[in-house]
Amino acid sequence: MTETAAAPTTPLRARAEIDLAALRANVRALRAQAPGAALMAVVKSDAYGHGAVPCARAAVEAGAAWLGTATPEEALALRAAGLPGRIMCWLWTPGGPWQEAVEADIDVSVSGMWALDEVTDAARRAGAPARVQLKADTGLGRNGCQPGADWAELVAAALRAEAEGLIRVTGLWSHFACADEPGHPSIAHQLTTFREMLAHAEGQGVRPEVRHIANSPATLTLPEAHFDLVRTGIALYGISPSPEVGTPADFGLRPVMTLSASVALVKHVPGGHGVSYGHHYITPGETTLGLVPVGYADGIPRHASGSGPVLVGGKWRTVAGRVAMDQFVVDLGGDEPAVGTEAVLFGPGDRGEPTAEDWAQAAGTIAYEIVTRIGTRVPRVYVNEEQSG
Repeated sequence: MTETAAAPTTPLRARAEIDLAALRANVRALRAQAPGAALMAVVKSDAYGHGAVPCARAAVEAGAAWLGTATPEEALALRAAGLPGRIMCWLWTPGGPWQEAVEADIDVSVSGMWALDEVTDAARRAGAPARVQLKADTGLGRNGCQPGADWAELVAAALRAEAEGLIRVTGLWSHFACADEPGHPSIAHQLTTFREMLAHAEGQGVRPEVRHIANSPATLTLPEAHFDLVRTGIALYGISPSPEVGTPADFGLRPVMTLSASVALVKHVPGGHGVSYGHHYITPGETTLGLVPVGYADGIPRHASGSGPVLVGGKWRTVAGRVAMDQFVVDLGGDEPAVGTEAVLFGPGDRGEPTAEDWAQAAGTIAYEIVTRIGTRVPRVYVNEEQSG
């Protein structure tokens, strides 16, 4: 888990400010996008780097009916922190903590017979039925059960286990491959396959509490995919899952994380001065350099060397030379901000600062990765923890 901090009384080397009011507003905006479905707040990977427990609590306060994690350990940590209600996890390996999940009343995903066997054994040991959701591979090609004979076998076995009182089949679900590309032919194919697999399972007697396939982009752009539940991950944190289709503001969302650091050194250098490893940046003339004390050990992508944007002293600067493990340099162009001046790497953009999407473009990746990779050396500082009204 990331370190949690209150508002600091002394300056920090770096901080990731997490605006929980923005997160709650995002939950409300996403619920309005899918008014006929319940909303799952996906808080896997420490809430995409934002802090799982504080974000989960804020999401529930704003009306999220479910919480979702990848691993069972993440789900169990939420329960241990006192989070109530429905929690689902979906990434299991043999020998996982099935019994602990059953005893904690966590919904577990099953994609194949080995997992169904393990969860039913755990239910016997626990003396309580397991809450099981069957995952269908409708075309993503990762986890999930294949259509046809495999799905028929899994559904039949799950119904037998349910008849024995070992499990309760609470959900049928799947995941899109290309929902962030509206109009992609795989979307219609997956929806058709999902409906067919639902029809088979329900025709055999499965009575799920929820059926779900919509991730963040499908929640925002595919109302026909909402079914009973939508699973919102990156959009929850105010980042557009499909920048080509719309910005966060276009979807009524606000970025939750602002990443900043204190400038550690400002110095004059002559023209022709090499900067950072390999001297991939040479000063074009006499200038000032600023040292920003975060690097790839903190999650700053090395691929953004020479291109990552930073707001210092009210101006956009660019990473000069390579991002190192603990620090990088910006060319201040002769400006002389005081040591300790705030360098804002990304935020909502309200103050003219770059956004996570700007860093994603600089690094040749997606904004999901930019926020999720911010490391544990960077304290999370939570603001607007109390819900107004």
